[in-house]
This record gives sequence, structure tokens and C-alpha cells, in this order.
Amino acid sequence: MKAVLLHEHGAIENLKYEDFPTPEPKSNEVLVKIQGVALNHLDLFVRKGLPGLKLEMPHILGSDISGTINELGSAVSELHLTEGQNVVIDPGIYCGTCEFCCQGQHSLCNTYGILGEHKRGGYAEYIAIPAPLVIPIPKSSPISPLHAAAVPLTFMTAYHMLMDRAKIKLGEDVLITGISGGVALAALQIAKTVGARTFVTSSSDEKLKQAKDLGADFLINYNTTPDYHKEVFKMTHKRGVDIVIDSAGQDTWKKSIRSLRKGGRLVTCGATTGPIAETNINLLFWKQFDLLGSTMGTRGDLNAVLELVWKGRLKPVIDRVLPLREAQDAHRLLEKGDHFGKIILQP
Repeated sequence: MKAVLLHEHGAIENLKYEDFPTPEPKSNEVLVKIQGVALNHLDLFVRKGLPGLKLEMPHILGSDISGTINELGSAVSELHLTEGQNVVIDPGIYCGTCEFCCQGQHSLCNTYGILGEHKRGGYAEYIAIPAPLVIPIPKSSPISPLHAAAVPLTFMTAYHMLMDRAKIKLGEDVLITGISGGVALAALQIAKTVGARTFVTSSSDEKLKQAKDLGADFLINYNTTPDYHKEVFKMTHKRGVDIVIDSAGQDTWKKSIRSLRKGGRLVTCGATTGPIAETNINLLFWKQFDLLGSTMGTRGDLNAVLELVWKGRLKPVIDRVLPLREAQDAHRLLEKGDHFGKIILQP
């Protein structure tokens, strides 16, 4: 098969479109012919190298995957999965037996991993994957199997942040920073489904206009309004928002905290601008903020958010689709940050 291989960490040029052996499914696995693999910032971090991450080289990136079942392992029941079925793949890898898995908290699993980070992922024509991680796409789905690649990781992450960690309530105010990436756009849609009032930031008026078309209520350009937390307070009559959804980290941290109302919740799932940020502890305890970390989500989260997607209540935003051989160009686009929505590679 053809695959984009990473032989060593580093530059974009280290991604090579080459021949690689087609995997053979084990007895409990399914061989999936990949239709699409959507990019995430995680792909950039893994390509460059993460502290403590030791991978078998060559590595294959890609966490968000959709495809068609090509072959079932000998022990896989055909009652749930059948050859020719369109599917998405749960990107979370967990043991299913530790104390956290038994509580349904799969992303806290003692051996938790992510496809494309800890195990070879979807920048390829085929992937062999444990059958429990393979989820059928209903024939009634309003989105194509190709575009379904943009759903699993991003929508599960956003759902977990809002529903499980922040415990969002009807009518609350939610600020989402950097409204162009997959998680932010998913969070915007999920927040609207529960009746939240949404505030979004971007450096681009065009992206803000697109966000408004998706339901954003208040728009802030942080290039023209760098102290966006002050604008948030004006918009909320000096109250602040109930929830901040932030994945930027270092560059937005202080302002995101200062955007909160008393007793507000900030949820972070990443640090795309850097992992080290200062926190005013006096402000933290005096205003009784909750600062919440969030990684991926549970299988229950994924099932719940997929149900909303299959019913047409949520829809992935697609920036563009590129051939798999153009993975280097896709990484350049993601690093540049001019995209709005997901970039998908198609084998």
C-alpha cells in the first residue's frame, strides 16, 4: 500500500509518500480501507517529536479516520460489522479493565494512547484496527464517509470538554478562543445545541463571519482588540462568561481566565501556542475559578456526539480535501493557520 511515513522526527520534509506493507488483521481486528484522514495539531507535534514519546519507526500519523471495512479478522462477529460497511474509528486506545475504564473514564486509562500518536495511524491506504474501535456509519448519515473523517477526535474532545468537564447548562455564556480549528468549531456547534450564548475570537474578520454563519453570537477580532477579555466584560455587562474553551495555552491563558465570571470554568485541551503560562493565584482563589484539563473523551462521549452528527444536528466544517501524497502541503497549511475547519487527506 501507499503511506506517508515518518522515518525520524523533525521537519515537514521528513514526511515521505512511499510503499509500505499492507497490514494483515489479527483475529480480533478489522482491516479498513481508508477513505479519509483529517489533520489535527497533534500530527504536527508528533512529527516534530514530543518529550518521552518513543515510536517504532517508520511511524504513520493520523488520528481521525474514516473508511470501508475490507476484511474481518477470524474472531470478529459479522452481526455488528460486515465487509463493505462504511465506518469511523475511535482514536482512543484503552485497556478496558483498569479502574478508570471500568468507571467509563476511558481517557484516564492507565495505558491510554491515541492513534497516530502512540500507534500507527491513518496516513495510509489501509489500517488494521481492533474491532471494538470500529463504528459503523449509518446509511442515513447526512455526511459523506469521506467527510466523516473530520468527526471522531475533534467532536469527542469538544463534547467531553463541554458536557463532562464544564458541565454546561442551558443558557450559559461560553467563550471559545481561536475559532478556526476543528475542536473550536465543534465546541461552537455543541454549545448552541444546549442553548448557550457563544462568544468567539479570531484574528480574521472573514473567519468571524463564517463563525457567525454557524451560530456564534458575539465576535471579537483579537488583532484589533488584543485585550479581548475587556471586550467580553463589556458584552456581558461586567459579568464575564460562565465557561471558556481554550486550546491555545500560553498566548491566551491570562486573558481567558480574566474573561470568566466569578465561579466560572476554564477548560483546556491543548497548548498550541506553548505549554508554560502564568496564573494569578490570588485571582484564582478569590474568584473561585475552576481550571479544568481535558484529554480526548470516553466512548460514551463519542457515541453521544456521533448520534448528533448522524441526525444532522452537528456537522463537521471542511476547509479542503487533498490527496494523501500532498501530506507535506497539508502540514504547511495547518501550521500557517489560514484554514477554517478541517483539512482532510484522501488516499
